[in-house]
Amino acid sequence: MRRAAYRGLILPGVLAAIIVLLAIAAPIMPLIDPVRQDIAHRLTGPSAQHWLGQDEYGRDVLSRIIWGARVSLSVAFSAAAAAALIGTLLGILGGYFRGVVELLTVRAAEIVLCFPPLLLALLVVTLLGPGAGTLIFSLSILFAPGFARVAYAETLSTRALDYVTAQHALGARTRRILALTVLPNIATPLIVQFSLTVAAAMLLESGLSFLGLGVVPPAPSWGLMIRGARGAMEQAPLLLFWPCLALTGTVLVLNLLCDRLRDALDPRGRAMGRPGFLGRVFALPPVPSPPAPGLLSVQGLTLQVPGPNGPIEVVRGVSLSLAPGETLAIVGESGSGKTLTGLAVMGLLPAAVTPVAGSIMLTGQDGMPRDLLRLPEPELRALRGRDMAMIFQDPSSSLNPLLRIGTQVAESLRAHGTHDGVHDRVVALLRQVGLPDPERAAMAYPHELSGGQRQRVMIAAAIANHPRLLLADEPTTALDVTVQAQILALLQALKEAEGGMGMVFVTHNLAVVAEIADRVAVMYAGEVVEEGPADEVLAAPRHPYTAALIASTPEGEAERLSAIPGAVPQPWAMPPGCRFAPRCAMAQPACTVTAPALEEVAPRRAARCLRWRELA
Repeated sequence: MRRAAYRGLILPGVLAAIIVLLAIAAPIMPLIDPVRQDIAHRLTGPSAQHWLGQDEYGRDVLSRIIWGARVSLSVAFSAAAAAALIGTLLGILGGYFRGVVELLTVRAAEIVLCFPPLLLALLVVTLLGPGAGTLIFSLSILFAPGFARVAYAETLSTRALDYVTAQHALGARTRRILALTVLPNIATPLIVQFSLTVAAAMLLESGLSFLGLGVVPPAPSWGLMIRGARGAMEQAPLLLFWPCLALTGTVLVLNLLCDRLRDALDPRGRAMGRPGFLGRVFALPPVPSPPAPGLLSVQGLTLQVPGPNGPIEVVRGVSLSLAPGETLAIVGESGSGKTLTGLAVMGLLPAAVTPVAGSIMLTGQDGMPRDLLRLPEPELRALRGRDMAMIFQDPSSSLNPLLRIGTQVAESLRAHGTHDGVHDRVVALLRQVGLPDPERAAMAYPHELSGGQRQRVMIAAAIANHPRLLLADEPTTALDVTVQAQILALLQALKEAEGGMGMVFVTHNLAVVAEIADRVAVMYAGEVVEEGPADEVLAAPRHPYTAALIASTPEGEAERLSAIPGAVPQPWAMPPGCRFAPRCAMAQPACTVTAPALEEVAPRRAARCLRWRELA
């Protein structure tokens, strides 16, 4: 498929090269002077000396066609390139930063769209005078808003994708994310926009020259040739045919070339087979510095989003702790707030979510505790990918589809100052996470790997700098059961190899908790409802929600599963009292009045329930 895509470039590429080379080589070609007049032989047809005939002033038509291509192409490409540079920059900045930046970039540029294109060009040319330089300036102003709107729309859809968030998690700087992650992924529609702009610029230049407001006579121009041939259509119709054919053919060739170039450059259009998954775990070298006691402490974390009637708490009073070398599983249904809690630790909360209370203390590799909620962005970015890292749920959307695997893993190293031996380190990481033929995998695109292999790539990028804290947000959800077991075994082996690395594992699967976790925190409707050692919680739950989750998990040879009635309440419609009461089989009237506190029910265990003693 890749070879077929490149073969498709041959025909339009050769034709475009011929047109461009003819235009460039016009001064050195053995052509008749395009402005030399021969009034005695005006309107003469094709001959051995004048292959396409002579125009209304006796000038050589072929020479003027070739010299006209030089003028039209230079004006069109210069104007399109300037418009693309200005418009793309405005669109990316406006789409990525939004707010005031969007108003000053994209919205300001769209003012130009309020004017009819031809009238705006006429106004600029009238004010500045005709000429090629004026044409380039006016066409750049005219076409820049089109690039801005395309770049803005594509950036809006790209900035929310997981692989952009993953770059933030690795600690990459904003300008690097815009240049290496956002821009390559919006390049395809911009290439199409460029081809359309070149074609439109050529047509508009010809139109303005036809009206006498473009290229100044007697300089050759296709628009001027069409204008001159109009008065001699009946005597010499070919004079109108040749410049129209040149203009139409060039536009079609450029459009075809850009379409084929887009298909060849976009690896997502290729379908290349890859061998099936084979792999085994290789131990990583231990972290050289000894771990400091106490790794992560979340106390009273409360997150809010704006609502129609005031702020709404989506996470309330969450308290968690993690020791070095320990695995904490956060369990709950969708909408319980477990993912938002993990994103709060990484400082990657969506713009609409605001932390309003609590603290998140992380002890970094230097042994110093820091409150992540109150760190400035530059300091927080320095910790991402080095002291803490995150593995996202869907590796297909977390990996940049336009960059090779090795480039993306290397980004986590370069973002934190590693520049020597990066390729060897990337290959070693891919080998250590069990990828077969790591040298080849480093050169592959994400779509050329299986789901399990892509997740191993995400793990390699996350552990590249030996983080002390690893957050895994449901990393096995999109994988089949066999691959899930392999990923869990890999994470467990890596955690043991790293020695002091702690892991927070976000999941809704209690079977995963039983296999990998040391401790578990069960969340429901934005609150922790039970917390304790994993084996004790799973064996003897102290909250009805935990017991219902266990009962609804397929296990052994059970013939029937017990479903939890109802659904997790929406944040703006929380019930009074206990949030689980409307779905709880043990609920009493007191449960709908009093909101229970998270209290200690046994050593190292806590539950948020008024009737936990009856469960015990």
